[in-house]
Amino acid sequence: MTAARQAGSSRARRTLAIAVKELRQIRRDRRTLMTLLLLPAFLLLLYGYALNFDVRNIRLAVQDNDRSAASRDVISAFVNSGYFDLVQEVSSDEAIVAALDRGDARAVLVIPSRFGRDTTTGRPTAVQLVISGDNANTATTVMGYALNLVSALSARYELQARLGSPGGPIVTVEPRVWYNPELRSVLFLVPGLIAYIAMLTAVVSTALSIVREKEVGTMEQVRMAPVGPLAYVMGKTVPYFFISLASSMAIVGLAMLLFDLPMRGSWPMLLGAVSLFLVGALAFGLLISTIAETQQVAFQVALLMSFLPTLMLSGFIFPIASMPVVLQAITRIVPARYFLTALRGIVLKGVGFEVVWPQLMALSIFAVVIVALASLRLQREWT
Repeated sequence: MTAARQAGSSRARRTLAIAVKELRQIRRDRRTLMTLLLLPAFLLLLYGYALNFDVRNIRLAVQDNDRSAASRDVISAFVNSGYFDLVQEVSSDEAIVAALDRGDARAVLVIPSRFGRDTTTGRPTAVQLVISGDNANTATTVMGYALNLVSALSARYELQARLGSPGGPIVTVEPRVWYNPELRSVLFLVPGLIAYIAMLTAVVSTALSIVREKEVGTMEQVRMAPVGPLAYVMGKTVPYFFISLASSMAIVGLAMLLFDLPMRGSWPMLLGAVSLFLVGALAFGLLISTIAETQQVAFQVALLMSFLPTLMLSGFIFPIASMPVVLQAITRIVPARYFLTALRGIVLKGVGFEVVWPQLMALSIFAVVIVALASLRLQREWT
């Protein structure tokens, strides 16, 4: 009995010693400690707020060809539903195309000229809803909202006209989905996957490069060489840039071959957008590598900083308009947000430079800023 007690007590002391040693090690490694303490709370807040499948704040444009009390009732029903925000009025088909191409509106409500007279006399009529189908999930939800709203309006007009069920519905909606008429989810997911894969591989590849030299001891030799920080950063980026560019374009080609992804825009513009996005992603990986001391830390930070923002805060899966205002503001510094908008516009809509130049400008600014930060950080380490 005494031997058993001694063995148990000895085992408990060893376990305690190992636990104390592990706590000391964690306390010394402040990065790991902060990750263990803050990352679970961060993920809880991020997933809790961003994982929202309710589509709200849908940008709605209206072409009211009737200008009657009945047409204003229809517009009010859409706006007061809490799902639609009236952003503009259009007066021509060209204005409808421009609003959808630029992303100013997600849907356009078109009311015919005899709408008020037909509803008053009990004659069946239809309003048209033109929906942008570049995001198939959102388009399907928008269509469902519209059908429910118009069905409720039609029931009210039937009651007022005392037609009852034999006359059928007075008001119906005729949805027209552009850019993705079949609402194929693959046309919505593939552009997001291109951005996600390109961002993840580019950041991870360069994040490990400088750290690897730190671990093998060759960084000291680089510091003694007559090479400036900016030249060193650019020299590190160029090989990975061409590899990542070839990989990204191969993904586009495979998507067209296997998933019938259309290419309605300009290939040079697509190449330019992918290039700007990759330059920023590669430079971001280099910036991470100047901060991390080991490849393991660099890999973990690269995954965290590229995986979550690209997946959650870019509009890849969850609509940005449905997120809280604070998260919407944070998405403005996520490059994948602008790349996705440009990519879907070029590939699915066939828009030109006059439409996507704000996104290309944002990607350019991000690339320049991150390259400068990586160079400054590396210069500080060398001095």
